[in-house]
Amino acid sequence: MSWNSIVNGFNAYLKIERSLSENTVESYLRDVSKLENYFTKNSLKKISWENIEIENLQEFLSYIHDLGLSANSQSRIISSLKTFFKYLTIEELRSNNPAELLESPKTGRKLPDTLSVEEINLLIAAIDRTAKEGERNIAIIEVLYGCGLRVSELISLKISEIFWDEGFIRVIGKGSKQRLVPLGSIAVKHLKIYLNEIRIHAKIKPGSEDIVFLNRRGNQLTRVMIFTIIKQLALKAEIKKNISPHTLRHSFATHLVEGGADLRAVQEMLGHESITTTEIIHTFRQELP
Repeated sequence: MSWNSIVNGFNAYLKIERSLSENTVESYLRDVSKLENYFTKNSLKKISWENIEIENLQEFLSYIHDLGLSANSQSRIISSLKTFFKYLTIEELRSNNPAELLESPKTGRKLPDTLSVEEINLLIAAIDRTAKEGERNIAIIEVLYGCGLRVSELISLKISEIFWDEGFIRVIGKGSKQRLVPLGSIAVKHLKIYLNEIRIHAKIKPGSEDIVFLNRRGNQLTRVMIFTIIKQLALKAEIKKNISPHTLRHSFATHLVEGGADLRAVQEMLGHESITTTEIIHTFRQELP
């Protein structure tokens, strides 16, 4: 059954069985349309409505978050998704509701969870360096945290955009805007280990030759894979906070400001506006032995 047929049935359910207002129905349908568009047009992997699971929804919500939608808008979308998948289970079109476990973002003034320097180190320490992906995952954490990248920027990072001598990476951010971000010595070390000792032996699929971070099949990593890696490391490190790739970006900014960095410079490094000059003002942690 196509997306169009499913959405038409959902529309009838909302109007007839739920007796919702026209405006509310339109809101639900717009949100489901965002989901459909993502998994039929924007996602690296095309997924039909019957195969969407919790990790796919988390990937979609991470995408929505990176678009800059407010917490209220994100909460509304999550509510729409829960209703949509509940409808599918009621109609026995699905046996499970993958949206049940989704948590709405806080809509108050509370800031997102931030990892301390010690917790960043715990994440690193939780990585199995003997595994094939160990050095890759260390480099992923170091670059996410050390450069404050969005997860979309991380997975699309190119080798040709790393300027080793200058200590910068060029990042293509929202709206295809470019910015230069300082690359710290710890991130440089682990990127070189991964590129020169691990990635060099990979069988790389055509089109991914210049992509930094690859999966076992030699393809570009997906957003959901980065999300999964971090969730698993947090679990192993016994970190109780609800963290995601964006938590590392938020921690990067928080630690810079706490260390005395100029707020405007931090905003530029995060890609909120074009970068002019940047300076590493403070070293926040020592490398693990």
